[in-house]
Amino acid sequence: MKKRYLIGALSGIATAAVVTKLLARPRDVDWEKNREIVFHAGYSRFSEVDGVRVHYQEAGHSSWPPMILIHGFASSTLVWSKVFLELATKGFRVIAPDLLGYGYSAKPRDFDYTIAAQARMVDRLLDKLGLDVAIIVGSSYGGAVAATIALDYPERVERLVLVGAVTNNEPTKYLLMRLFSSPLIGDILSPLLLGSRRLLKRRMKRVYDRHSWVLDDHRVEARHQPLRTAATHRAIIRTVRRWDADRIQREAHLITQPTLLLWGDNDPEVPLRYGEQLRDAIRDARLIVFRDCGHLPHEEVPQSFTEVVSHFCS
Repeated sequence: MKKRYLIGALSGIATAAVVTKLLARPRDVDWEKNREIVFHAGYSRFSEVDGVRVHYQEAGHSSWPPMILIHGFASSTLVWSKVFLELATKGFRVIAPDLLGYGYSAKPRDFDYTIAAQARMVDRLLDKLGLDVAIIVGSSYGGAVAATIALDYPERVERLVLVGAVTNNEPTKYLLMRLFSSPLIGDILSPLLLGSRRLLKRRMKRVYDRHSWVLDDHRVEARHQPLRTAATHRAIIRTVRRWDADRIQREAHLITQPTLLLWGDNDPEVPLRYGEQLRDAIRDARLIVFRDCGHLPHEEVPQSFTEVVSHFCS
């Protein structure tokens, strides 16, 4: 009987701790409070797209060829920080938006949080910026968004660069992703995991393969701040539950724009074989593999990445 009471008491304490943690989350990330930790904050801009605020960073002369950089799942403009200005020095007008639900963009409750919806948002942002056509670069989940733009808005895409691009629903089979998609349990536990700085740093080290030395406290903190908030947690959970990337694999052969595929040979998130499948499916696509590299070559080998992309896009 005493054991039963003890278990009940411990369960009650644990439940109270979880509820307290959830209620204590910031509602959303505060730009004014955090701008000091945002990489290249001086290049940040805000615009209203379909009535919601979109944060993006822009560098380069307005008359130069526009290049849109689309980040991956649960990420932000931070992921491009090592190549953002470097690509601008190569003669491009570089624009890196935060997708809706991420970074410092709005996180509306009624947004669809599908790949197609994010692609539509980027299309509307191009309208807002007065751009008819652009070079579209997408990394990981952002690669799926970029490929969807090429399929749904082909007239917008001058050239397409896919970096470790998600092409199917295999990532949803990972343990954390299955947890996020689980009803009720995912709603309770996902915010606790997403808000853990220690877990975030471990995940970042895995993604960077042998280049985890690029991590520092500033980079981890800049990534962590948006992931602490209730609005971001809601967006991430809905993104996972509405994940449908199989279309990319199925319709890749319909992509007609000049396409460059960039992959790390040790990519643990989206293995190289998916890049090889895209190369075979997309007519005249070029696949370049970075040796001893993980999922984010633009962060792990930024100089080589910049040279390869600028050469292809020139």
